Amino acid sequence: MQALLDIQDLRHAYEGQADGHEAVRGLSFSLERGTIGCLLGPSGCGKTTVLRCIAGFETPRAGRILLNGVVVSSAQTSLPPEKRRIGMVFQEHALFPHLTAARNIAFGLSHGDVSEKRVQELALLTGITELLGKYPHELSGGQQQRVALARALAPRPELLLLDEPFSNLDTGLRERLSHELRDIIKASGATAVLVTHDQNEAFAMADEVGVVHQGRIEQWDSAYNLYHRPVNRFVADFVGQGAFLPAKVLNPRSVEIELGVLEGNIPSACQIGCDACGKGCLADVLLRPDDVVHDDDAPTRAEVVHKAFRGAEIMYTLKLESGRKVLALVPSHHNHALGERIGIRLDVDHVVAFAPQS
Repeated sequence: MQALLDIQDLRHAYEGQADGHEAVRGLSFSLERGTIGCLLGPSGCGKTTVLRCIAGFETPRAGRILLNGVVVSSAQTSLPPEKRRIGMVFQEHALFPHLTAARNIAFGLSHGDVSEKRVQELALLTGITELLGKYPHELSGGQQQRVALARALAPRPELLLLDEPFSNLDTGLRERLSHELRDIIKASGATAVLVTHDQNEAFAMADEVGVVHQGRIEQWDSAYNLYHRPVNRFVADFVGQGAFLPAKVLNPRSVEIELGVLEGNIPSACQIGCDACGKGCLADVLLRPDDVVHDDDAPTRAEVVHKAFRGAEIMYTLKLESGRKVLALVPSHHNHALGERIGIRLDVDHVVAFAPQS
């Protein structure tokens, strides 16, 4: 199946940037029709620049962007933004303050019965039928975001771009709206690219996520694989929480850390920095908070040095006998005091190991 969006070896630098300081450096990915993709990364990593190149606001220095197999951007050619059939939802919603919600949605549609019917369809889809007569200043942040989404979907774009769409919303609303917007986009049949620095938003909305670092995609994968099977240390550090413990590689299927022997395929540890497995080569093993289980009957004890109450759970920072620390996510009815020593055991489904940092 031909990809709706195909990004091929994209490179871009802004005016005044040297060749070694490109904002985007050979970035590639593709999306099939009806898929929601996400570029996830820290501020300044180049993800918004990619979005601007897709939209046509920037012309890439090298590489190509194809929509439905047609080149819309390259170093030699750039189709104007208004001819790309791309909808955009911005951080600030960018609604016209002097227009009602209905007229904001209809902006850019042909007048008459057709546009009125489309506005009603989208209002029903986004759950804002009762808000159509209101002006932006009369709407909450979440309601404004729904209007902005409806307006972007109104012309039936080939592709929908969302630039940090929840950055101005509070945490609770952001989480709820991200799930709702995913349902709306899926129901509309649109293909979408989301840009965010928030992994919770990325995981809640996207089918596929690309972790961006210094202008490149480190890993393009499902949220599950990014968390449980990161391809390198940057992805492991950026996605989720965890702690690295030094380990000895016993063989290609087992490593030993101070908490015991872990069994599983250890390709990263054996391929990076090891001449031969089974000869005592070293690695760093990642332990996620869900890998460390609180167990009163376990012989291994660890000291509580920090705790963060999260309602149903408590995130404990625990100090081991060596002085190294691990995280444990524990049901909140296990409320232990700082300095208390508690029993722990490991329950590791996916062993993640990398060469030790020098």
